[in-house]
Amino acid sequence: MLPERRAMTAYLLLGLVMLLWAGNSIVARGVRFDVPPLTLAFVRWLGASLILLPFVWRTLRDDLPALRASWKWVLALALLGISAFNGLLYPALHYTTASKALLLQAAVPLLVMVLDRVLHGTGSSLWQKLGTVCSMLGVAVIVFEGQLERLLALHLGFGDGLLLGSVLVWALYTVLLRHRPKVAPLSFLFVTFTIGALTMAPLALWEWGEGARIVWSGKVVGAFAYVCVLPSIVSYLIYNKATDTVGPARAGQAITLMPLFGAFLSAALLGEMLLDYHWEGMALILAGIALGAMALRRQATGAPAAPRLEDRA
Repeated sequence: MLPERRAMTAYLLLGLVMLLWAGNSIVARGVRFDVPPLTLAFVRWLGASLILLPFVWRTLRDDLPALRASWKWVLALALLGISAFNGLLYPALHYTTASKALLLQAAVPLLVMVLDRVLHGTGSSLWQKLGTVCSMLGVAVIVFEGQLERLLALHLGFGDGLLLGSVLVWALYTVLLRHRPKVAPLSFLFVTFTIGALTMAPLALWEWGEGARIVWSGKVVGAFAYVCVLPSIVSYLIYNKATDTVGPARAGQAITLMPLFGAFLSAALLGEMLLDYHWEGMALILAGIALGAMALRRQATGAPAAPRLEDRA
């Protein structure tokens, strides 16, 4: 497949990932009174690991030497992208509002660009930076409903602090993905998911000891099935692969699609209306992603890149 076509396919698949992750936040918020947050994280990764096991044990046997050789990176990626991210995100959804969650998650692309520059010396073209800013403005329009007064009234609390932590560790995970060992994707996922389940187990037991219990129902079973498969196995496979294809900064920029998909899911599932500011925000988000895609296309075709901001100083 040509590089340009591979990049476009990666962008489309990243859109699917953001839709599934937007659903993950809605599901976690919807069962917050029925499932303790750290228990939900434990069930998610344990279930995903058990589902993967029949499909991965053969390749895992062949990949064990490479996984052992890179165990420090495997452990770091598992602790960041699996354990810490979800261990902070799910409790945050018990305390913070949806609008703040969407706004703070929109900081991921900027953090990815900064961390990639600091850790790896990776620069970004002017088009890519403009695209990131444009997408983040689109998120702000949706989150604050096009009203400046809502932005000025923003207040951050305990849940927002947890969410900021999850944003930081996800940005680190995205930037450090380039260091994962060259093994079968399912082998890498199985090992990191298993580490995630093991680290969440004592925290889930702590919740149990504090008296927190699962209130079983069909809704809860459906939530477990959803989080174990779609935002876990399917989404992580796609996200990790797409990050290889388009780079950490552009993969991180796709996060700005989550509030857009959240608005559409709310309209479809909860009967909420899509208003003018939704469409205005959508236009800005898509324009930002288009600018990022254009920068990648120019790079892939060898066209002269737009100057970097630091080169214009």
